[in-house]
Amino acid sequence: MGGGDTQRVGRVGIVGAGMVGLCTAWSLQAHGVEVTVFDREGVAAGASWGNAGWLTPGMAVPLPEPAVLRYGVRALISPNSPVYVPPTTDTMLMRFLLQFARNCTMPRWRQAMQGLIPLNNRAFEAFDALVDAGIPSPVRPAEPFIAAYRTEADREVLLEEYRHVLAAGQKIEFDRLTGAQARDLEPALSEAVTAALLIHGQRFLDPADFVVALGEQVRDRGGTLRTERVEAVGADGTGALINGEHFDAVVIASGAHLGQLAEPFGVRTIVQAGRGYSFTVECEHLPAGPVYFPTQRLACTPLTNGRLRVAGMMEFRPVDTPLDPRRIQALVLAGNDLLAGANLHERQDEWVGARPVTPDGLPVIGRTRAPSVYVAGGHGMWGMLLGPITGQLLADYVVTGREPAELAHVNPLRNTPGWRR
Repeated sequence: MGGGDTQRVGRVGIVGAGMVGLCTAWSLQAHGVEVTVFDREGVAAGASWGNAGWLTPGMAVPLPEPAVLRYGVRALISPNSPVYVPPTTDTMLMRFLLQFARNCTMPRWRQAMQGLIPLNNRAFEAFDALVDAGIPSPVRPAEPFIAAYRTEADREVLLEEYRHVLAAGQKIEFDRLTGAQARDLEPALSEAVTAALLIHGQRFLDPADFVVALGEQVRDRGGTLRTERVEAVGADGTGALINGEHFDAVVIASGAHLGQLAEPFGVRTIVQAGRGYSFTVECEHLPAGPVYFPTQRLACTPLTNGRLRVAGMMEFRPVDTPLDPRRIQALVLAGNDLLAGANLHERQDEWVGARPVTPDGLPVIGRTRAPSVYVAGGHGMWGMLLGPITGQLLADYVVTGREPAELAHVNPLRNTPGWRR
């Protein structure tokens, strides 16, 4: 299956039943491929379950940026900081952090942005294909979508970021609002909000609801979903293997665990767990659309069950570390007086999940050194948004053997010695 040949791919194994893995399975099925999806816990068990569910191509930017370094070391090691790095002797994590810091420059941010824009621009097109095929979970227009601030000075930080986003060629439309104008649109905002932005052209969904529905459709279309821990992926001259079982090709889409399985196939980009936290609360007035508090890094989303999800934080810790209650409390302290009619002390569904983060802020999507082994992951905070287009492009690659142009910047071998674009 190398080069540009079109050898028949009849059966593909996929490691990971999150958004990216299931979208890849769904797109392969559209090509007539038989799929088997493996996951150690089941559908939507990882970062796909408790995230904010925002579909915001206008806001999908590389995580490494100069502003991250301005936090300073003291802030980064505080459990109350939106970005938290606890003291560690983990050599892999230290390597990741050093590489991440090297990428927190404006030239490297611009370079990474050019790799994301082709995916961002096609994200809604790929979602529309899923919805048109009958996924029952709704994808809703984010109207209104409000970014809210205590002061106008705080708002300037996001406005500066948007200037860079627009200069890079990514579309984003917004209007400035006063606090009163924002409350007229969204009564869930408290009097502490004095400035805001009204962001246009984005969407949102209930992530767990959507991914579970997607998994059911993959199964209904003849796919097999197996709750089974993948101990090993291998390759031979005729295909690839998962736990010794043979397939024509294998896709590793195992989120923050991706690196462990992909490294033997030449994938040297570190995929680190960037853990996010969330919980849900009841509201006197459930917001009609997403509410964002950028200074506090809080993302609030109305769910299909009538509750509000409050999500945030970026915590660089091992993927399976237990939930840290201090991080939940930090979310509560950051946002409790910014929402009207919502008591964040009375919460449910406390959750921590591991976003798969790369040092350069770009995902790893494509073929490895083994012609029958592919990877799809490392999307950071944008796995929900970019899952469908990732699955669509990667399925085309697996079936045809030709790399789509949109994947040129996110080649999984880009940090492998001797690789050239």
